[in-house]
Amino acid sequence: MHMSAITRLKDRAQQVLALDSVHVPSPCVSICVVNPNTGLCEGCLRTLNEVAAWGQLPSAKQREVWQLIQARCDAASGHV
Repeated sequence: MHMSAITRLKDRAQQVLALDSVHVPSPCVSICVVNPNTGLCEGCLRTLNEVAAWGQLPSAKQREVWQLIQARCDAASGHV
């Protein structure tokens, strides 16, 4: 994943997590390619299980996925 894409995804995660809304937007950016080494989608840094379950997750669990995405962005950019 390109660093600018990681930065955009991390910025989006911060925006979503700062909102106190019932509706939590999907992290999908329509780049649905799973990296065989990491098992994460190249577009949104979610696992296949996270992608498949998204629509059925309560908003609190969706926020947890966004937190995982944020952590994955930090790891990918070297800010662990």
